[in-house]
Order: sequence, then structure tokens, then C-alpha cells
Amino acid sequence: MKVTAALNYPAIAPNQPHSIDLLLDFSADNAQLRHKRPPLNLSMVIDRSGSMAGQPLKNAIKAALLGIEHLTAADILSIVVYDDEVDTLFSPQPILNKDIVRTVIKQIQAGGCTNLSGGWLRGCEHVQSHLNKSMIHRVLLLTDGQANVGITDIKVLVKTAQQKVIENVATTTLGFGSHFNEDLLINMATAGGGNFYFIQSPDDMAEVFRIELDSLGTLVAQDLTVILQPNHPVSVNAILNNYPQQVTDQGVEIKLGDVYENEGKNLVVTLTLPPYAQLGTVPILQMNYRYQAIVEDIIQQHTGNLTVTIPVITAPEAQTIKPNLTVIEQASRLRVAQVKDEAIYLADNGDFQIASQKLRDMITYLTQTPLQDNFAITEEMDQLDYYAQQLETKRYNPIFRKEMRDQSYQSRTRSRGDLKLRGLTAGSAHELETTTSTESGVLVQCLREQGKLRIKVISLGYNPDFHVQFPRRLREEDVTYVVDEITTSADGKFYRAVGKIHRLIIPDQEQFYQQRHTDSHSQPRSKSQPKAVTAPPTAADLETTDTIGTGVLIQCVPEGKKLRARVVSDGYDPNYNVRFPRSIRELGILYVVDEVIEASGGGSYIACGKVRRLVQT
Repeated sequence: MKVTAALNYPAIAPNQPHSIDLLLDFSADNAQLRHKRPPLNLSMVIDRSGSMAGQPLKNAIKAALLGIEHLTAADILSIVVYDDEVDTLFSPQPILNKDIVRTVIKQIQAGGCTNLSGGWLRGCEHVQSHLNKSMIHRVLLLTDGQANVGITDIKVLVKTAQQKVIENVATTTLGFGSHFNEDLLINMATAGGGNFYFIQSPDDMAEVFRIELDSLGTLVAQDLTVILQPNHPVSVNAILNNYPQQVTDQGVEIKLGDVYENEGKNLVVTLTLPPYAQLGTVPILQMNYRYQAIVEDIIQQHTGNLTVTIPVITAPEAQTIKPNLTVIEQASRLRVAQVKDEAIYLADNGDFQIASQKLRDMITYLTQTPLQDNFAITEEMDQLDYYAQQLETKRYNPIFRKEMRDQSYQSRTRSRGDLKLRGLTAGSAHELETTTSTESGVLVQCLREQGKLRIKVISLGYNPDFHVQFPRRLREEDVTYVVDEITTSADGKFYRAVGKIHRLIIPDQEQFYQQRHTDSHSQPRSKSQPKAVTAPPTAADLETTDTIGTGVLIQCVPEGKKLRARVVSDGYDPNYNVRFPRSIRELGILYVVDEVIEASGGGSYIACGKVRRLVQT
């Protein structure tokens, strides 16, 4: 293991206290680089609940099929699907014929409620049945909803995930859409020794599967644990990452998790130093670490230690010391992540203005650091400004929250650039002044890139690979803009949009653009007097649809000799009966209704509006 330590200021002046940031970096050394990855013992657990019907399930199936391509005959795979029932579609075994696996996956269809715990625990059982010290053991849990049957208590699920790690089974969670519980999935992944991914678009599904399997294929160290022992009277003031930690007799113990060949682990700690009177190098912290690595097909324990020191130099010399920008950038990103979590907590409690001010205070802090010409930090500041605007206008929705939580999680636990600042929520270019002229100004375009909205210059004479610093509140995918001027950053690594910004009208596309905004700003249907659904004589006479849109899914379940209608979309009580036409009730059918309301007496629902039969292709 290659271990390095760096301080934001590499030396300090005497006779005054200091607060410094320490960056510890852990990465694979040359001896750990692999030519052949260890085999995987993997269970894919796929949500097939009613809310997955249509495009979400198609995307999950597509991602699972792509994931199969990363596996070999040396790997063991099992496939579990769940709604209110749990089924094993592919029992744990080597993949000797991928066509069989593909056929099994393609046959998955959406069903009822969300027994997340049942599906996940079944996947854990399959992995545990083939534990082998030479393999990597993991469950991949895919869901778009909240657990509403089986074990639903978050604390129990998280504690169980922690226990499964002790039993050598890690859990990675993937949430997509707007209904899943991100706090549950993040906490399960953190406690379960795996990773969390927020999948915002169909393209994301395949991308994050690739990232996860790529990481597992380059695993070089497991269960990296660090113990910090500050030299008295030095103290640990803060740990900026979000790794599990505890205070022991030996010091502060922090569990960093797995280290990959293409992705190391870093830890940023803020230390409070006392005034040192004498000049010279002083030790400030002892760091011990341990991890497990596969050597000659056997997992072995490894240990190491590092003493962190700092020079104490004269005050005039200290004034000439240049800061370590790498440490400052990493520490700043982690502080931004902390503030995002604090803002989410405040917004959850309705304190939108205080939450917004937290974000704006962080922007002020970043402007006072020597990072104005760092593209990642300028993007952070622009994004913080956008989020602050949204909070000030109380536009706090599930996707907005999930995006902030995901960004905070990735910054505080991962070190991959393609996972940082992911998110597709942005403003709109619709209110910009328009132009049809390209004779003056520079053309730039908003594009989706690895789950992010980026601006690139498309006029000739500029580097098309450079990103452009551009207001997030104006970013809208596939829109072309005309800006007065493009300047190059001081470090020569990105561009800045300067002056006035217009939206370019492209005649062949304008009709579709206007329609998109008409649809997105159309008035919702009135809910003042919803009408209960009426139905034809039989379910065979119903209109069909292959999309859910803004509708609600209903399914019939047997209860004694009766068929009861129940809501299987997220956000509803799955135990409530639904007032629903008996003439069309059949097992095995998913119905889409315009609306579901709670009956005046409570305890049941009424299906309202039009009803259609969902066709899963």
C-alpha cells in the first residue's frame, strides 16, 4: 500500500496556535497492481415492484444485461427479483452460458409492492452459500421505491447490513427515480461496506453498473482501517470524510473500506496545534493502518504506520510559504459536502432561508481560498448558488434532495472524478432573450456528460474538450447559446462565459423546444371533484398503455375468496383496499388510473379518472 501525507500549509510560525488540514492518501503500489482480477461472487437483486413497470424496469434489465458482459466463467452469479414476493431467477452458479442468463433477465416483469428486505436478504443468502477467501463477495441492490412490506425499519436494515459485512458480504445500493429512500440506501451502503449510486437517467444505469463492476475488478485492499494518535497536546478537531469512526483506547479509529487499483482512498483531518516555541521539525500525529489483501489466492492481514511531522520556522519565513492547493481543494470539497448535508437537514424541517444562507456562506468561504481558477471549485460555487436559489423559492423536491445527498456522499467517501458533482437538475434557458444570428459572439451548447450537465464551445477556434464556466440556472440539455465572449482561465484548463447570453433559435428545433416548455408548465388537472373510475364489462375491453406517466398503479390480490384491489405505486399504504370496479378485477394485471384519493372515512382509497391496462413489452 502506498501511503502519503500532506498538509495545507507545509510549515508553521512559532509561538501561535494553528488549525491545519491533513490529507492522508492510500493507493495501490506497484506490487499490488493486478493483471488478472479476483473472481466475483455476486448477487443482483432487482426490484420488480409495480412502480418499476415501464421504462424503469426496462432500464434495470438493460443495465443487468450489460453487467453480465463484465463477468466470466470464474465468477459466481445469482439473480433475485422481488415485489411483495421474492423469487430466485438464477441460483448461485458460475456463468457457463450467458445466453441462459440473458433469457432469464429479459423475462422479468413488474408486479406488486416493495419487499426490499426480503429480496436483499435472499441475495445475501446466495452470496454466503459460496463464500471463498479468494473471491470478492457483494450484493447489488437495485430499487426505485421505498420498503413497504417485510422489514421496513431503517435502523434494523442498516444494522443488518453492518452485520452482513462481518459475515463477509458487502452491499452496494442503486436507487433510481424520485421515490426511493436515499437515506436508507446510503446508510445501508455505508454500513454494508459497499457503494451507493443515484441513477437519474437511463444512461446512468449502464454507466454506474460499469463503474461498480470496474471497481470490483480492480480491488487491491479490503477493510482499510486507520487509527489516528495525535501527539499531546495536538488534537483532532474534525474528520471531514463520512467514514464510520469511533474513539478507542488507541485513538480515533476510522474505517475507510475498500481500495481499488484505479481509485484510492483519502482522509482529511483538521488538527489543532499548540504554540511551539522552538524552531525545528515536530511530530504531530502517529497514524497506524491495517487492511486485508489477496496474496497468492489467500486473504492476508497487512499493517503499517506513518509519523506526520511539521517544520516550525521563523515568522518571516512562514509568510513566504505557499499553500498546498491539492489539500485545500480536497478539504474545501469535503466542507461543501458537509454544508449540503446541513442544508438538507434544515430544509427537511422547513428552514429554507437558513439552509440557503448556509450554502451562500460556503460560497463566500470558497472565494477566500486560492482556488478561483480551479474548475471543480467554480462548478461547486455555481451549483451552490443554484441550490440556494431553489431553497429561497421553496423549490425543494425529491430529485433536488437526492442530488444533493448523492453529491455529498460521493465527495465524502469516493475519489473518482466521474462520480463527483453528478446531477441533471438545472434551470431553464426559456426566459433568455433569443437570437437567430451566429455572426457575432461564440456558440456554446449544453450537453449531458457522465451524469452531469456540461457546457462546451462549438464555435471553431476553441478547444472542444474544455468545459465552460456557465450559470447553472440557465443550463438546459441540448440548448445552444450565443455568448458575447469566451475567455480562458488563468490555469489554461477551462473557459469562462463573459457578457450577455442569448438562446439561439434553431428553426427546425424551435417547435419541439416550445412544446417541451408548454408541457412542463401546463396546469395540473383539478383535484376539486375527482370522479371514481368507471369500467367496461371485462378487463379485456380496457384500453392499454405501456407507460405510467403521472398515473397510479393498482393490482388485484387474493384475500380468501375475494380479489382485493391494492395500490402498488410508492407513497401509498399497500394494506388499504381500493374502491375499484369488480367487473375488471383479475389476477396478474396491472392497472393504471389517473388518480387515487383516500376515502373520507380514512383507511381505504378510491380509484379516480380513467383506467387502463398496463402492457409490459
